[in-house]
Amino acid sequence: MTDRETFEVEALGHVVGGRIEPTDDNWGGTQAIIRLDDTRFTPEATRELETFSHIEVVFRFHLTDQTDLNLGARSPRDNPDWPKVGVFGHRHMRRLNWLGVSRCRLIKVDGLDLHVEDLDAVDGTPVLDVKPWFVEMGARGPVRQPQWVSDMLGDYYGHHKD
Repeated sequence: MTDRETFEVEALGHVVGGRIEPTDDNWGGTQAIIRLDDTRFTPEATRELETFSHIEVVFRFHLTDQTDLNLGARSPRDNPDWPKVGVFGHRHMRRLNWLGVSRCRLIKVDGLDLHVEDLDAVDGTPVLDVKPWFVEMGARGPVRQPQWVSDMLGDYYGHHKD
């Protein structure tokens, strides 16, 4: 396929509170609110969401330097001890569409405010979608990943792992 397909998406809300700048580690325990747009949604949109312990959040990396895009291979965190990995072998912010996906703990729902923990997005981040986490949608079969991932993410959530 040689034609490029483009489309527009709209933020359905924004992250309020939590961190003010992105960092590589220690996201564990970070609390924030996903505030959904009250001009388009009513509390009916979040009905029964609180029955889930976790949600997945799709967001835009809005603070990323968009000149730092590399669609080829680079070492994770620019660490020369780790292999050069193609863009689709990373989960970092330097992506063609600048999209992030995070699974976080849903603490409570207050109308259109979703109180969350361990969301690795910062204050002001545009939220593009929110979905409940279904256990059945998790990994099926054996899971594998290279050792550098575990080495890199050992402190991602800090001591707040569970």
